[in-house]
Amino acid sequence: MLTLLSSLIVCALAGTPAQVGPSPQEGTPAPPNDPGHDHGKPDAGATGLTKQDAARFITSRKSGIDLPLPSEEDSFFFAVYGDRTGGPASGVQILREAVAETNLLGPDLVMTVGDLIEGYNTEEPWMEQMAEYKDAMAPLRMPWFPVAGNHDIYYRPEKGGAPRPAEEHEGRYEMHFGPLWYAFKHKSAWFIVLYTDEANPDTGERNFNKADSQRMSPEQLSWLDETLKITSQAEHCFVFCHHPRWVGGNYGDDWDKVHERLVKAGNIKGVFGGHIHRMRYDPKDGIEYFALATIGGHQNGTVPEAGFLHCYDIVTVRKDRIERATLPVGAAMDPREITGEVSAQAPKLVEVRPHWRGALRLGVTGEVSETIGFTVTNPTPSNVELEARFQSTDPRWRFTPDHVHGKIGPKGSLRVDVRVSRDGNSIDGGLAIPTMTLGFDYLTETARFAIPIREILVPFDLATLPPPAIPELEQVLDLDGARSHIAIAPRAVGLPDGPFTVETWVNPNSFKGRQGVVGKTESSEFGFFANNGELTYMVHLDGAYHEAAGPKSSPLVKGKWQHIAGVFDGEEIRLYLDGQLIGRKEASGKRTPNNLPFIIGGDVDRRGNVTASLKGQLDEVRLSRGAVYTGESFQPARRLGTTKDTVLYLPMDAAIGPYLRGGMPAGATLKGGARLLQR
Repeated sequence: MLTLLSSLIVCALAGTPAQVGPSPQEGTPAPPNDPGHDHGKPDAGATGLTKQDAARFITSRKSGIDLPLPSEEDSFFFAVYGDRTGGPASGVQILREAVAETNLLGPDLVMTVGDLIEGYNTEEPWMEQMAEYKDAMAPLRMPWFPVAGNHDIYYRPEKGGAPRPAEEHEGRYEMHFGPLWYAFKHKSAWFIVLYTDEANPDTGERNFNKADSQRMSPEQLSWLDETLKITSQAEHCFVFCHHPRWVGGNYGDDWDKVHERLVKAGNIKGVFGGHIHRMRYDPKDGIEYFALATIGGHQNGTVPEAGFLHCYDIVTVRKDRIERATLPVGAAMDPREITGEVSAQAPKLVEVRPHWRGALRLGVTGEVSETIGFTVTNPTPSNVELEARFQSTDPRWRFTPDHVHGKIGPKGSLRVDVRVSRDGNSIDGGLAIPTMTLGFDYLTETARFAIPIREILVPFDLATLPPPAIPELEQVLDLDGARSHIAIAPRAVGLPDGPFTVETWVNPNSFKGRQGVVGKTESSEFGFFANNGELTYMVHLDGAYHEAAGPKSSPLVKGKWQHIAGVFDGEEIRLYLDGQLIGRKEASGKRTPNNLPFIIGGDVDRRGNVTASLKGQLDEVRLSRGAVYTGESFQPARRLGTTKDTVLYLPMDAAIGPYLRGGMPAGATLKGGARLLQR
């Protein structure tokens, strides 16, 4: 969706929306690198430019690059709004947002395509809704023109009240909005508004689902004929109505009478309708038919990129072509609101994390009943609004409160306590760890800026759980080579300076460039890497990396389980593959620490994110104090287990939600789609 929105915004703001009209005619300025022009030289005689063009371009530099000048033709653009009705009452706020954005774009005028108010009512509520709509449109800095739709006209009597009048709300509409059909001229174009909710001339019934009620009266057709004569010399004509009768179906074929007239006119460049609450394009006989989506009306958002969204159209009118783009409501921004302070302070909220008090402890049958808390601190000098929600796919969780709204002043904090419970049955496959979604709005005097919502795991203390039984079919960590990994907080590793050993079982699926196996290198610490399958082990000592690399004759093998171990004994580093020493290098000094996560299945960048991801499988990761292996060879154990010197051990055999069970430290976290599979 972001690609679509970005392209639409760029097109509209540049005044060159995606072209939907005729192709540029001959005489369009040449592209910038066309060697047939040279606007970079001010001498008209040297460039072949007219004196008028030469007077429009000034430079003191010589260049062979041609910068074609824009056309000075009398062009303009206008906006078109879709339906407002059928959605919640709060939909009028979407309309207000669109009005504010339209003022930023500054079109010459705004057109609508009907269904301005909810309607289907009597006089009093109709008048209230009319006033609300006009109030929402009042801030527009340019003229706007209404089109009548069924919601604006259809009358619905109260139970036991007066019967439906023959004209329904037509008279009221014309008194407060304007004529049911009309036309006006602006610059080189005419705008023609038609009325598609006339009553059945035989029965008086108004029903947009019946073809018999979808006929245009002789009076309106006669007016259209006269209008098309008057507008025949215009460069462009546009037609606006509510119902997209050209789609047929329940609309019948009465629109054919109109279409024939429009084709004969020869200058109708676009017909705009609404009603169906989704975008639709139906070109026919050289006329472009557009159905618009909504602007505050009912919208299910099924496929936004396919036109199910709140949006408005921007139509640019030039002498030789018409261009049109659709902007989702919320796409246009006011650059005057992005001050230096906003630009500097708002990003700080992206980094904010809650400071937790306590952690959830799962009982032996999966029960939970306790209170935890969190504090969120606003790092900016402005007010912010916070919204936090607790959720889980496991319905046995309960949170009180389950969502929190709060305003935090400059540099202030918000403290929240949450009562959490879970029904205990058993620790089964349906157990899911709850999460908290955290979002902020950064507030200024004139605007608010939504900070991207993040999903944060609620802290868990799994140390009290009994270790899982070893399954008959043991499990391994499966990694996709994209973003999947295990991340362990640096404080949970606790490896002191001095000799140490890191080891694991690895089964690579592919080799492509540099892939991390386990590690936390960032001009510091240590890690294993497979460079196109060639294994290396690195340790950062006294400010520099020292590396033990295996020979090209001993690479990792795809599709095979292999044990790798890296040892630093204080005097040298050693690299072992399947218990055989394949690389060594003299090295000593103090290991350079960092405050970054220990990554299983890749390496870490300076922001703590995974990089150089591994594609394959891992099992039995162990980090130990001291030199566990010495000499030229040893027999690696399939199950490494723990000793008194083990500081980290991950057997990969069981998990609760995203947390590994049975290892140390408790609660190592599966991330980015990492999963356990049976070996």
